[in-house]
Amino acid sequence: MRLNKFVAHAGICSRRKAADLVKAGEVSVNGEVEINPAYEIQEDDVISYQGKVIEVEKNKVYLLLNKPKNYVTTLSDERDRKTVMDLVKNKVKERIYPVGRLDRMTTGLLLLTNDGDLAKKLTHPSHGVKKIYQVILDKELDQIDLEKIREGFDLEDGAVQVDAVDYVKGEPRHTIGIEIHMGKNRIVRRIFEHLDYRVIKLDRMYFGGLTKKDLPRGFSRPLTEKELIMLRHFT
Repeated sequence: MRLNKFVAHAGICSRRKAADLVKAGEVSVNGEVEINPAYEIQEDDVISYQGKVIEVEKNKVYLLLNKPKNYVTTLSDERDRKTVMDLVKNKVKERIYPVGRLDRMTTGLLLLTNDGDLAKKLTHPSHGVKKIYQVILDKELDQIDLEKIREGFDLEDGAVQVDAVDYVKGEPRHTIGIEIHMGKNRIVRRIFEHLDYRVIKLDRMYFGGLTKKDLPRGFSRPLTEKELIMLRHFT
């Protein structure tokens, strides 16, 4: 097994993030820092992360969280802000981590797991995992601007293309539904900011086939077997 995959399967982070940790010198093999993520682990190797020996988690855990605002999507925060891990710290004994990221003020669906392979699949753009957000703006969205979003445009870091966008039926015209599979940082907020709108509320309603049904804000639950099969085989 490659070193970055081992770190991910130990429940430290996703495999892509694990490669960055290795390159940064955070991981040691038999007491020596190893900065090659592709290092092939031998049977007797002892792997450490930040000085602590780690092992592959044999028991895979999958928790779905309905994230409240004012929580940071990270394992820990240098500014001592509340993190999503505070909401699930007594739920499981295994080390788990969030799949992808929701910014501090964004609410909604967030998956936490120690399954590095699934995390990679759900976050890599090539898999096109669908996400649906409900957006509340500071003012009504003009029809012309709605069409601009549908057609797509360029931001400073490249082209933006949404899968669908429209007014939410039965709601004021500053309430918008947007479907997207891009994973760029703060992409939904930046789309509307580009057109001179301020996002008042952003809530992820749907993630890769998962919904918030019967999951109150701030609560979490294990994935059902049906949901897990869907994520593994159909997403």
